[in-house]
Formats: sequence, structure tokens, C-alpha cells
Amino acid sequence: MLYPDIKQNHTHWLPTEDGHTLYVEESGNPKGYPVIYCHGGPGGASTPMFRRLFDPEVYRIIIFDQRGCGYSEPFLSLHNNQTDKLIDDIELIRTRLHLKKFLLSGGSWGTTLALLYAQSYPQHVSALLLRGVFLGRQKDLAWLYEPNGAARLFPDYYRQFCQHINPELNTKLGHQQIIEQYYELLTSNNEIRKLAAARAWCLWESQIAYLHFTNELEARSCEAHHALAMALMECHYFRNHCFIEENQILNNIERIQHIPATIIHGRYDAVCDLNQAWELSEVWQNSRLLIVPNAGHSLGEPLIADAFCQAARSMARYLLEQEDKTLK
Repeated sequence: MLYPDIKQNHTHWLPTEDGHTLYVEESGNPKGYPVIYCHGGPGGASTPMFRRLFDPEVYRIIIFDQRGCGYSEPFLSLHNNQTDKLIDDIELIRTRLHLKKFLLSGGSWGTTLALLYAQSYPQHVSALLLRGVFLGRQKDLAWLYEPNGAARLFPDYYRQFCQHINPELNTKLGHQQIIEQYYELLTSNNEIRKLAAARAWCLWESQIAYLHFTNELEARSCEAHHALAMALMECHYFRNHCFIEENQILNNIERIQHIPATIIHGRYDAVCDLNQAWELSEVWQNSRLLIVPNAGHSLGEPLIADAFCQAARSMARYLLEQEDKTLK
């Protein structure tokens, strides 16, 4: 399903103009077709698994850590940490690595970021490969954090998530109120409460991201470094409506109608419900939606990873054919 594990060819530390330093790495074929992969979250990080999604003989694989998380510095910084800044960071990577056009890919929040970059710089994106689409609208956040969304599939997990901030489990709380209460905990000076809140936040999302959640996955999702970044960044972005206009991606779909895209989505994705990918594909004429049966949200699910690798292979053939036509 995945390509063999490989090492980085190069590691870059790219300073921005406003106080951040981005961790960027390259692997695969240095002369291959460039692909930039955007990790999820906000607040996730690049992992060696991302290198294994693309044929290393064909692709020049570029992955990076977004502001405030992973190896990027300063860690957990919310200063100058907004969506438009992340878009600028991808453009910085493109220019520093001398890319004219490239395949842009991502998963979950990474799809949001990839779509927004493509709408800002369509001339530099040859194609998109997306997994687990998140459109960043209020109804998408309501699905994730209110009682009438994913909670109806996982009421036991949702009770644990809400009781951490609200012992009475007040079902009248809206998603913005829940996010705000968690944000207060995650930005407090009480380190014990902060870590407990971060773990509870990440545990809820991880529990509903897999068809079969295990103790090993629970331990991984609650690891302190990961949990603190994921919880804080998600709360920061979600309480600010992802720093975008409501329905911005679909409202600006004309900017990328000409760009081909493959969209992969698990049928039983409870983090980003399938309707998000469906709505996107319905208005994007040059896109192809692949619904993966018996799969949820996580790239860690074998069927999702397999579908992604197959789509990356197909995309490589298409892009190389287009490149040959251009040269002729």
C-alpha cells in the first residue's frame, strides 16, 4: 500500500518575514515532478509516512510543518499565525525551491489550505490531490463539535469530551462556546489543566477518525507534544472561523475550475462528513471524487492510504504526459 520508508535528501529552515521559521524537507527524486503535501490540523505535523505516499522514483516530495507546530519555530506560537500567512508560507517554499508548477496535496485541514492556496495562486498549481476534505464552514465545525453531528454516532466519546469542560453536559452549548471554553483552558497558566484539555480535545477527534480505534492509537493521540499543538492550533483557528469568509472555498471555485483534481474520502468519515467532499466535487467540473468504502477519516486507515497511493500514481502518469505535450 505504501512505498518503502526513505530518508530526507535535504532539510531546510526557511525564515519568514514575521518571526517564524519553517521546517521543510525534500525526499524522493531530486529531478522528479514536485509535489508539496500539506498536513492536517491545524496543528498537526509532517511525518515520515507522508514520504511513503508518493513514488520516490517519480516525485520530488516536499513536506513541511506549518507555523507553531512540528519542528517549525517558535513552537505553539499564535503570533502571526493565520490562514493567509500559511498561504504565504507555501508560496515562500515554492519560490525558495524554484518551483514553477507543482502538484499540491493534503489531508483534512491540509485540503483546506491546499484549496485556498490554489485559489490564490492558480498559475502555479498543475493539479490537486486531496484526502478527507474540510471546507472550514460553520456547519462543518458544528458537525464536529455539537450534539447533532458526529456526537450522534459516538455519544459515549462525546460525553467524555464535553464533561471535561462542562460536567452537566449542557447540550445547549454551540460549537463556538465549546471551542471558546477549550481555548481558555489551553491558553491558561495552569500547565496540568492545559495538558489535560489538550489530550481530551485530541482524543475526541482521534476516536472518531478511525473505524476501529485502539489503545495504541489513543496513546499516540494523547502524546503531549502532539496534543498541545493540535488542540491549541485547532482552537485558535476554529474560534476565528479559520480566518476565512464563510463558504469561501465554494464561492471561489471558478478560480480553479481548470485545474484537475482527485478527491479521496472515506464513506464513514466522522471528522469531515462525506457531504463536504460531495459538495466540492459537484461544483468542481474538473475534479474526480473517489469514495472509499469501509473507511473513515484517517490516513492511517489502510484503505485510505492505498487509495491515496493509487491516485498519486495515476496523477504522476497524467502530469508527465502533460509535461511531454508541453515540451513537444
